[in-house]
Amino acid sequence: MKSLLISAAIAALPGMAMADAKADEIARLKSQMQKLQQQMAELQKAVEAATASTSTAGQKDAAAAGGEDANTELKERVANMELKVDKLNTASTDGPLAGLSVTGYLDPTYIYNRNNNSSGFQFLNHQNVYAYSNSTFGDVYLDIKKTFGVGPTAPSAEISIMPNRGSGNTLLDGGSGNNIINTAVINFPLSDTWTFNAGLMNSFGGYEVQQSNQMVTLTHGLLYDFSDPGSYVGAGFNWSHDVWAWKFLLANEQYRTHANLANTGTNSANGNPQVKSNNTPTFTARVDYTWSSALDLGWSFNAGRQTLLTSAAQSATSPVPVTNGCLGGNVGFGYQCVSADPYSNYFFTEADASYTLGDIQYNAELDYGQQQKAAWNGGSAQWYGVSLLGHRKWMTESLGKMGATLRYDYLNNSKNGGGGGGVALGAGGYDGVNAFGVDPACVASGATDCKGANRMALTADLLFFPTDQFTLKFEYRHDWASQAVFQRNDGSMKKGNDMLGAQAVYTF
Repeated sequence: MKSLLISAAIAALPGMAMADAKADEIARLKSQMQKLQQQMAELQKAVEAATASTSTAGQKDAAAAGGEDANTELKERVANMELKVDKLNTASTDGPLAGLSVTGYLDPTYIYNRNNNSSGFQFLNHQNVYAYSNSTFGDVYLDIKKTFGVGPTAPSAEISIMPNRGSGNTLLDGGSGNNIINTAVINFPLSDTWTFNAGLMNSFGGYEVQQSNQMVTLTHGLLYDFSDPGSYVGAGFNWSHDVWAWKFLLANEQYRTHANLANTGTNSANGNPQVKSNNTPTFTARVDYTWSSALDLGWSFNAGRQTLLTSAAQSATSPVPVTNGCLGGNVGFGYQCVSADPYSNYFFTEADASYTLGDIQYNAELDYGQQQKAAWNGGSAQWYGVSLLGHRKWMTESLGKMGATLRYDYLNNSKNGGGGGGVALGAGGYDGVNAFGVDPACVASGATDCKGANRMALTADLLFFPTDQFTLKFEYRHDWASQAVFQRNDGSMKKGNDMLGAQAVYTF
């Protein structure tokens, strides 16, 4: 009976997150208790065997007494260990570290870029320019989560820190940098199916994720970087039941941690600036249907008003919306300064599918977006695209577990010279790093109907998994465009670019 009680006590230990030291201590004590149980069982068998084989009462009594003394000593040791386990268990549920988890990764990366004629390591790079060749990789990522209570209705607060390549440094509020926060979310379950959440969170669009340790490629696809919406600050609800899951969010326009203000002119009476705020919230939602244990079908959309980019304020490589007066002292908005309003209607929708079965993974995504008056020639911007990915893992005798990934991306951004979404064009009408916008030769010819570049990319990765925590990635990527909008290091314009990359991802 004592053995059964001890086993029940061990099985009743909670499985919640706690500090590593306490978890290791509990695991060590459980192991010792199991060994003591085995010793007690062996001694009991020895006593029974001695009793059966001994013919004299004295010998029986001596054997029984010896076995009883040994059992008593073991019982005392087990009782002491049970007390220690109870104390650690109390600390794990009621102490200051109860419900706290800290996870993350490091992903130093090496990139060779043919057009830049550059090569080198990219790690902890605080340059706040976001590009397909310099996106969310090469950084330290920390996820800190505190759960208040136990069970599915326990509220929690979760913060992800990404000091150099996260949203805070590269995208939020004009990409001004110096913000180490990537996401910060409060989750408050209202029932088993409904949860209220609020804070800074990534958008709901697409099949790709931000974190390098969850990606099967080194770089992101064109849709993730330049089509799907970015981060949002707002509040909403999540609902899930059986095979359906919904997300709703009411937020600021993307990339803004506050209601954006734009200078719209000057007060004639006192010379003070006049400003206008984007008070229109953005509404975004996502639905997922779990077709089977392997297949998930998703759909999301975004609708609201978004800041118009203005040529005089643009960097040729920054996809972050900023607002400023136009050249020549005029006040206008959009690339050609033809809009009197600094904001315009924005709409985006996408559908995606994810199939994962064993060591096989397939992903697909189809995007469509538009924004009024956001194109290079002052008209409406429109973009659409597709992304397809296939990945497979296998085991080898010499190199252990390996994987391979192939991805194809297409993004059409030709209407009215390009623009909109995550595309930002420089004063010349093109982005020479990410290869969007109009061909400079077309602009120089005086043509008024120059089309924007359509973009394609083919990416191939080879992955190695030495341990569960360590991943090595080697990537070759070829990008090309329908216009000569890739700028090389000598200033010439080309239609394509090649990159080679290597990345070591260690997860903890």
